Amino acid sequence: MYNVLLLIMAASVTAGLSAVSSYSGPQYYFVYERKNMTEAKRYCREKYTDLSTVYNMEDVKTLNNMADLSKMVYTEYPEYYNHRAWIGLYNDVNSWRWSLTNTSFDQPGETEFRQWRTGEPNNCMSQEHCTEMGFDGLWNDVSCERSMKAVCVHVTGPNVTFILTDISMTWPAAQNYCRQQYTDLASVRNSTENQKVQGLIPTNGSVFIGLFRDPWKWSDGSASSFRYWNQDNKEPNNNKQEELCVAADFSQLGQWEDWNCDVKRAFICVGPVPASKQVIRLRLEKKNSPDVNDQAFMEAMLKQLQQKLGARDRDIKLSWRKQADGQVFHKKKEEDELK
Repeated sequence: MYNVLLLIMAASVTAGLSAVSSYSGPQYYFVYERKNMTEAKRYCREKYTDLSTVYNMEDVKTLNNMADLSKMVYTEYPEYYNHRAWIGLYNDVNSWRWSLTNTSFDQPGETEFRQWRTGEPNNCMSQEHCTEMGFDGLWNDVSCERSMKAVCVHVTGPNVTFILTDISMTWPAAQNYCRQQYTDLASVRNSTENQKVQGLIPTNGSVFIGLFRDPWKWSDGSASSFRYWNQDNKEPNNNKQEELCVAADFSQLGQWEDWNCDVKRAFICVGPVPASKQVIRLRLEKKNSPDVNDQAFMEAMLKQLQQKLGARDRDIKLSWRKQADGQVFHKKKEEDELK
């Protein structure tokens, strides 16, 4: 049996253990070459990993400390464009999905059916995340906080029934009501169902249906829900209905603003986190046991050490370090042991 102790122990056998650790936070890279959002994303994906995702205020502080304002002055634009850099957040205008998630009775392509009015959806003021159907059967994106009647759907096997609510309410309230009383807010899967819902709408009226979106997404697909909008400027404000990309303003502590994606400016990439490597000297007290350089023995010991260290830091990866003769463990000389 062997008792494995790290760093301090009188022993007769020694070995080198390599411990590689990587910091779990993001590694940011400022690029001051001016590019629009599409070009910046392509550059980051080629040179690093992607455009930056920001997870918390610690990341915001890191970016503020890294930013060089003197390199973010854009003479081709008005002064209020200065000191800003693209991050990876963008508004996916077409990220729509249905409140009713059970699509088992849908035919191929039916979940993608849309009947938008010309020019819609436009996400006016970055606040139109729910859908209304007008009396003409055409759809429009609207604020979820508007109050209007809604159409619920009741599904029993293959049978689908649409029901108009008696009262007006916000979209979240209508969703809750339809789920309690029926199945859900109405999904409209094809032209036939669109006509059925349209037939319930009073002349010159409109109703909520179940289509909605969570528009803000990160370029790298991260699920980070952290936001750091400039509230004083009422961001995001989707000025002129074309501001679908996000820049951090480092003259305002890195607060975020939505901008037209075609503006050329600095940007922030995120890349692989550099790993640090450390060699730890192990000393083992030898008792009756098989050969310490036996492969199965070393693998079992490495697994135990990895489990103990992994309980404190999952990013630590261990491996044995072989010496010049190809062996991992060496018996210490008597004079070394006396010392």
